[in-house]
Amino acid sequence: MKTVKIFGSGCCNCETTFHRFEEQAKAKNMTIQLEKVTDIEQIMEAGILATPGVMIDGKIKHTGSVPDMETVTRLLAE
Repeated sequence: MKTVKIFGSGCCNCETTFHRFEEQAKAKNMTIQLEKVTDIEQIMEAGILATPGVMIDGKIKHTGSVPDMETVTRLLAE
């Protein structure tokens, strides 16, 4: 099971990113562990310099913008 963490302040872009991963995982019948990280110290410790940030299985995969659905699908398939 993949662990997906969405880093951000809880802004609209961060929420949209979270919901895109949630929706795409359901659409593909994937079981993922999806977590929101809003604590600024945890965001900084993870090395996220721009939000929203996406970390999958401990690796930063996307930062600074809302990923489109094609990107979300690709990231979940990696």
